Amino acid sequence: VQLVESGGGLVQPGGSLRLSCAASGISFREYDMAWYRQAPGKQRELVATITRVADTDYADSVKGRFTISRDNTENTVSLQMNNLKVDDTAVYSCNAHWSIHNFWGQGIQVTVSS
Repeated sequence: VQLVESGGGLVQPGGSLRLSCAASGISFREYDMAWYRQAPGKQRELVATITRVADTDYADSVKGRFTISRDNTENTVSLQMNNLKVDDTAVYSCNAHWSIHNFWGQGIQVTVSS
């Protein structure tokens, strides 16, 4: 099983980034997918989720700015991040969950700084 994130980097406050996570080795359409983040010195935080039937949910801190989506033909989940803030700086990780199965990507850095 592999979850590989891409699309991170450095962006100025107010800017946008789009993260993608490519999954392999799992029956992707059966899994609920999520993005988590962890900033230095802080606990890991759930950012956004999308269920197997594409229901979505967001942390209050990102509602209205971030959008999670999935493509079951490409086995990818994406996170569109707009109006980024300095507090969004963190390592973002992709998660796949179904029943007792729980898989993580390696994480990707997002830095918001002027």
